[in-house]
Amino acid sequence: MTPTIDFSGLRITYDERVLEPRPWTADQSQWAAALMRTAPPGRVLELCCGAGHIGLLATAATPAQERRQLVAVDLNPAAAALTRTNAAAAGLSNWLEVRTGDMSAALEKGEVFSVIIADPPWVPTAQTSRFPDDPLLAIDGGGDGLTVARCCAQVAQRHLHREGTAVLQLGDRGQVEALDAAAYGLRVTEVRDGERGVLAGLRRLL
Repeated sequence: MTPTIDFSGLRITYDERVLEPRPWTADQSQWAAALMRTAPPGRVLELCCGAGHIGLLATAATPAQERRQLVAVDLNPAAAALTRTNAAAAGLSNWLEVRTGDMSAALEKGEVFSVIIADPPWVPTAQTSRFPDDPLLAIDGGGDGLTVARCCAQVAQRHLHREGTAVLQLGDRGQVEALDAAAYGLRVTEVRDGERGVLAGLRRLL
């Protein structure tokens, strides 16, 4: 049977092709949901969505009258399929658009999003052997763990609303500093420590 997990009230289906949802990542969903209540009008973008649990929980946690369309992007076709399955199970299919492929190519020039949720792999390549049960595509962040995170920052630079906020998941505060958000026209507004990993709020430089 395909495994499922209770992710803060959502039943999320996943398999060996994607990263098993971690309960602590619900903190990212809750932060994004809070932003969705006050952000300027517009859609929400989730990058590296995996099984879709973080973006779907953020959508489900937002009151119906304040809910926004979610565009979920992942390079892995299996992730896209699971995200659709999980949206249907949660009754959120009408709020979801899934795109498969490279995150830069999956977005059209001029598309703008009021909230961006980014869940890139952030484990340095040399350390991925510590996690043999996790699919490599979902955890390998390159030499310093920031290869995909930099792509997320580039997407935010091009597609984040001028008054919007991105919430980026990384491994630790050192990675947040090493990312050098200013190089992408962004500034770090807040960093929150999680049970494992950190969340960084990013906004455009004034």
